[in-house]
Parts: sequence; structure tokens; C-alpha cells
Amino acid sequence: MNIVFFVLVLAAVVCAGFGDVSAIVSGVGQPTAMAAVGTAAFEGAKSSVTLAISLAGAMTLFLGLMKVVDAAGGLDALARLIRPVLVRLFPDVPATHPAMGAIVMNIAANVLGLGNAATPFGIKAMQELDTLNKHPGTATNAMVLFLAINTSGVAVLPTGVMALRAAAGSNDPAAIFIPTLVASAFNTVIAVLAAKGFSRLFPTPTPPDVHKTTERWIDLLPLIVVTGAFGALVGVVALYKETASAWIIPTLILGMLTVGVVRGVKVYEVFIEGARDGFSSAMRIIPYLVAILTAVGMLRASGAMDWLVKLASPAVALIGMPPEVLPLALLRPLSGSGAFALTGELTKTYGPDTLIGQVAGTMQGTTETTFYVLAVYFGAVNIIKTRHAVPTGLVSDISGVLAAVAACHWLIG
Repeated sequence: MNIVFFVLVLAAVVCAGFGDVSAIVSGVGQPTAMAAVGTAAFEGAKSSVTLAISLAGAMTLFLGLMKVVDAAGGLDALARLIRPVLVRLFPDVPATHPAMGAIVMNIAANVLGLGNAATPFGIKAMQELDTLNKHPGTATNAMVLFLAINTSGVAVLPTGVMALRAAAGSNDPAAIFIPTLVASAFNTVIAVLAAKGFSRLFPTPTPPDVHKTTERWIDLLPLIVVTGAFGALVGVVALYKETASAWIIPTLILGMLTVGVVRGVKVYEVFIEGARDGFSSAMRIIPYLVAILTAVGMLRASGAMDWLVKLASPAVALIGMPPEVLPLALLRPLSGSGAFALTGELTKTYGPDTLIGQVAGTMQGTTETTFYVLAVYFGAVNIIKTRHAVPTGLVSDISGVLAAVAACHWLIG
């Protein structure tokens, strides 16, 4: 992220300097580009704080609600739901091994958008998987597959992006809810297939042990029912669009609180506890917002962003992606906070309900910080030989971008 921030600022200054020098040499006009870049730097810093403050309320609401669901046992329920699938995806991990439990909890936390809970479970999963590793320092198939599922950005509740859209004044903050669900589900399937396929091109000296599972096929029935319900919801939103998506947030809020009440949770007290975390999270991202919004503002004022958009337009037009979103697609695998800040900048500049704002929000919720995840999780167990982890992650990044664009065109229009 350090080099990205520096390159953005460098490009802005060089482009503005070139413009001013050209104006002086040609005598056509006054050199104004560098002054505009300087003004944009202060405007970017100012707007980033304003955005964070407006974002605080929505994030406080959603994280408070998520705390209620977590206290009601939502995380454990989801873990039981997806376990029958995971024991089949990871035949080289015994179903009763601690690694399987940590994998299940990590993915369940990611699906619910509980990033703070997901990371500790993820590190624990990697440490337990390393106990099954016959070649220390070399990534196993199970490790790469686990990371592929993480980097595919599977998400049911993109609460952060919905909060961002609400803070930007969207008429329908939940418009990206179903597109994100569809795109992230598709991306997860592609990531799993890529991890399985690449594992054959990067074999280990000793084949992994295969363990039989005691899970029955009938255990998949609850997950099939839930998947069918989400499929029906996707169909309704695709058919009725704005009318259907307008129901999502009110129904979501009522449903999450109802789960808490039914499970005997002290809803108000637990909500307040989670809401405090939401406010703190909004304040913690201010430095990242200042860095990215300042750099992007300078880049746009210098004219470099316009040049990049024109250059990329013919290529990205082939897939229906607005060229203005290309910087986000390139930044997302490198920095989660930076990408979130850039999503906020795109949403604020072009509007949350434009195609640019919708694709940016869906892309943020669909893709993941691939290289950050690889560095943190592999670093936790001293993995040096990553085998097929990087190509799998890159395939996931590309498919996530394509899926986000396609889902927005199909479900939002």
C-alpha cells in the first residue's frame, strides 16, 4: 500500500507539472494545474473526514444489529449449516480435527461480515492445518483452498458498503445487496475450482491423506433449503428491482432484532455494545480515507485520472465496466482500507445510485484483499513456498470483478 499511495501522488504531481510547463513554454495560458492539485489535496482531506462522520451512524446501526445476531447464536447456526459442504471440500482434513472447526467458524464469520471475528479464526485454522503439513514451509492443498475461499469475498451481508451508500445519500442503499450475494457466490465457486485445478499443476512430493467423512448427504438439506430461499429472493429482486430491494433493509433490521428476541438476547444492551464498535470502526478508517481521497483528488485534478479513463475505456467497455472503476479493481487485492476509501470516493463523486457507484459498491463487497490475506495467514505459519496460492488468488480477483459488473447489469440495470 505504501508504494500505491506514493505512485498516485507522484503521478498527480508529474502530470500537473507537465501541464504547467507546457502552458509556460507555449504561452497559451497561465499555469494552473499545480495550484488545482494543491487545492484538491486539502479538499480530499476535508471530504474524507466528512464522509467518515456521515458513515459513523450507518456503521453503528449495522454493527449493533450484527452483535445481536451473533449473541443469538447466528454464527454457530451458520457454521452448522455450511459444515457438511466444507468436510467434502477438504477431504485431506479429518472432520474431527480442530482445523475443521476453525475453518468452519472463519468462513461463517466472513459470510456474516464479522471481520473482527473472522481473522482470529483464520489464523487459528492455518496453525491447525500446519500440524497436518508433511512439508513445513510449503503450502498444502487445504491451506490454498482455505485462502481461496477467503479471498473470493463470499458475503451475505455487505453491511459496510450499504452503510457507505446510505451515508452518501442513496435512495436505495440495499440495491447492491443481491448483486453482491450473487457475485460473491459465483466468485467463490470459481475460486474453489481454481484451487482444485491448480493443485494438479503444483503437486507435492507426498500426496495428502484422504479422510472419509461421517457426514450424511441428508445433512446438506438445510443448506439446500436456505440456498433455494436466497435463489427465490434473487428472482424477486431481478423481476421487481427497486420495489423489491426497498423492502430489504426494513425487513433485515426487523428480522435481526426478532432473532435476538426469540433467542432471549437482551437486544437493547447487546445492540449498544456492538454499536460502540461500529462508531470506533468509522473513526479508525479516517487516516485511510484521508490518504486515499487526498491522492485520488490530486490525481483527478491533475488530469491524470481522465487520461487513464480514456486509455482504459475501449478495453473495459467490452465487459460493461465503467472505466472510472478500474483503479478500484486494481487496488482491491492490495488494500482493504484503501479500497474502501476509494469506493467511498467513487460513490461520493459520481453518486451512489449511478452505475459507477453500484459497480464500485458491489465490487468492494465481492472481492477481497488477496495479497494481504496471503501475507497474514501464510506469515502466521512461516509458509515460504506458496505453490498455487497466488495464481488462484488472481483468478479469484478477476472473476470477482467480472461477476460484480455482470450482477449489477443483470439485477440493477
